[in-house]
Amino acid sequence: MTVDVEEIRQGFKLNWMNLRDAESGKIMWQGNEDLSVPGKEHEARVPKRILKCKVVSREVNFSSKESMNEFHLVQQVIFKGKPIEEWTFRFGFVIPESTNTWQSTIEAAPESQMIPASILSGNIVIETSFYDGKLLINRSRVRIFYV
Repeated sequence: MTVDVEEIRQGFKLNWMNLRDAESGKIMWQGNEDLSVPGKEHEARVPKRILKCKVVSREVNFSSKESMNEFHLVQQVIFKGKPIEEWTFRFGFVIPESTNTWQSTIEAAPESQMIPASILSGNIVIETSFYDGKLLINRSRVRIFYV
């Protein structure tokens, strides 16, 4: 049975997400907005002290009505309209009618290469493309403000 991309898109929901200092486990930011919704630019206000973390853990809780065989996402970090970094995160098989929690870690660049929060704030957009294999499910954009 072939599932239409629109059926996957309609049945996919990002329930919540948090960012933690991976070393201490302390939650530094959390949100319940469905940041996967395409067609609008979302906003997130993240504490600037997160930029001091050596490793950040991102925990995402999502639901899917449809099965997906090779669920993954590709994130681009866009600074003032230009991509400066790209990451791929692979989840794998998603059971239909399931809710899943997915944790990934992101290592920070060396401190000497970090751009100050005052310059980044409002100028960084995280563009996330959600895929099942090569099939693009949707693409969303989140503008980051460091507070």
